[in-house]
Amino acid sequence: MSKGITTRQEDYSAWYNELVKKADLAEYAPVRGCMIIKPYGYSIWEKMQAALDLMFKETGHTNAYFPLFIPKSYLSREASHVEGFAKECAVVTHYRLKNAEDGSGVIVDPEAKLEEELIVRPTSETVIWSTYKNWIQSYRDLPILLNQWANVVRWEMRTRLFLRTAEFLWQEGHTAHATREEAIAETEQMLEVYATFVENYMAVPVIRGIKTPTERFAGADETYCVEALMQDGKALQAGTSHFLGQNFAKAFDVRFATKEGGLEYVWGTSWGVSTRLMGALIMVHSDDQGLVLPPKLAPFQVVIVPIYKMKPNWPKFQKKWPSSKPSSCAGASRCAMTTAIPTNRAINLPTGK
Repeated sequence: MSKGITTRQEDYSAWYNELVKKADLAEYAPVRGCMIIKPYGYSIWEKMQAALDLMFKETGHTNAYFPLFIPKSYLSREASHVEGFAKECAVVTHYRLKNAEDGSGVIVDPEAKLEEELIVRPTSETVIWSTYKNWIQSYRDLPILLNQWANVVRWEMRTRLFLRTAEFLWQEGHTAHATREEAIAETEQMLEVYATFVENYMAVPVIRGIKTPTERFAGADETYCVEALMQDGKALQAGTSHFLGQNFAKAFDVRFATKEGGLEYVWGTSWGVSTRLMGALIMVHSDDQGLVLPPKLAPFQVVIVPIYKMKPNWPKFQKKWPSSKPSSCAGASRCAMTTAIPTNRAINLPTGK
């Protein structure tokens, strides 16, 4: 696969783009800024999904799904939130097409204008907290620990496969709590879940930290993050966990009756990772020869079966592969030994004696 790939030293950005395409992971879609994740690339994402989903459920979370379309008025409820996403929003204004009278094709039917414009989901805090208002009345309804696997749209002008696209896949967790302390504990717990996944499954070291006020998620009181170092010396955001305070609860009037009989606003968190992790995986491990993947996320594993002469060579093989066992071949002059070596590289084995 290395044939024709620009080296990292020559042009790191070109190396990355060429590797993604030649490794058959993804390609650009006909719609500007969007990507097509090909079967091999999607199989890696599925492995990521499966591992993360299990980790979420082990920490008490369940999956749900919320609408792709969000009423424009919802974004206006939380001032800093709308300010942070306004320039990235895709807006639906009409609900019908019709054939042009001149036969040139289809056009937007001017009679089919929506009463209220709809935003294509850039993130789901607004629609979820509008729902929580109906779900939460008492402290007995708390906590709510939900996760959603979905796609989102954030209109990007400069795009790179997996790293920055107009549409991408992700998961977003949204939780509601009775106290500030519980919400902060949740925020920190999910940051640690992300760090554990990135380090143990992706084999990528991360630095845990807190974003500056200018980098903070729009609508959050605090944003925690895990950052990973790429081979070009730049940091990549690998995951974020947001302490939302009571901001969205106040925006959507989500209050609950306390044990003492009072009425208080709910505390919230949100957290997410996306297919950007695919980009991190590629940039950390791959080289000028092509794609390299860690064993836990590689879709294919290699099994090496050396053939050796039993008496003289067995101690050498046993020393090199202690867990290996000879097959049942007593009395034979040659014997097969099997051992699985996780790798995503093609291995050429010598032939003959």
